Amino acid sequence: MFFARFALRSGLAQRVRSFSTSPKRDAAKVALLGASGGIGQPMALLLKQSPLVSELALYDIVNTAGVAADLSHVNTPAHVTRHQGLEQLPDALRDAKVVAIPAGVPRKPGMTRDDLFNTNASIVRQLTETSAMTCPDAIICIISNPVNSTVPITAEVFKRAGVFDPRKILGVTTLDVVRANTFVAELANSNPQNVSVPVIGGHSGITILPLLSQTAPSVSLTPDQIQKLTTRIQNAGTEVVEAKAGTGSATLSMAFAGVRFVTSILEALSGKPNVVECAFVESDVHPDVKYFANPIRFGPNGVEENLGIGKLSDFEAEKLKEAKRK
Repeated sequence: MFFARFALRSGLAQRVRSFSTSPKRDAAKVALLGASGGIGQPMALLLKQSPLVSELALYDIVNTAGVAADLSHVNTPAHVTRHQGLEQLPDALRDAKVVAIPAGVPRKPGMTRDDLFNTNASIVRQLTETSAMTCPDAIICIISNPVNSTVPITAEVFKRAGVFDPRKILGVTTLDVVRANTFVAELANSNPQNVSVPVIGGHSGITILPLLSQTAPSVSLTPDQIQKLTTRIQNAGTEVVEAKAGTGSATLSMAFAGVRFVTSILEALSGKPNVVECAFVESDVHPDVKYFANPIRFGPNGVEENLGIGKLSDFEAEKLKEAKRK
């Protein structure tokens, strides 16, 4: 099967539990920008548990000292450092191999990801300008929404700085995959850690396209189930925003997905072969679309091979046309 290399990704909890018995690989410094926020704090806790992290540099504009002090009491080897305010940002980034950016404001009821653009775009631009100057060879993992826009912004920042490498500017769309795996598993009454659904396109609304026909192991779905699952996966972020009734957006699930992605990048950096995740990257996979999410094989230098989109069902091909128009 085309996506056999993407299939049967183990759950993050299984991977964390295996850390104590797995051979130790080379650890690296990870900078987490937006570490005091709703996504940043649970991400920091999960990353602190990883033997692949030698130093976890926590950066934010407020409350970093408290988060760092709290996290530093966790008895795992990763060393925690705190950095607050723009004047301390270069120290957070210096020597980082991976930079994860969940910084920005969350989505509220009635807001689309596009509504976040004016605020979050400027935050991401500021953070990535310093990243381009301080750690130009780091792999940049963009979580801040709207990812469909913040990734191209980051690429332009690195291009202007003369240090752009398309293999290392990555939009994190893993939450779409995590949700697709979960929802399909619920319908199939199976373990979501053993389900793998590639999700292509973008990271907003109808640009999110789960390839349910390529689910591994394969599942039998009716046309009505496919339509309803696709719509639910596309609108899952809104589902959480509405359930939280104005108190926030998806933070815990996004942190889980973000750490899954960062862990995969760290595994690839350490030399593990055949590491595959979906990501939103500069791409020529689809005509007239410069940035696109689909399964990517990662290596020590970031993107190693773009695995494309495989054979689509008629339903998926039509949905892809709709997404392109969007």
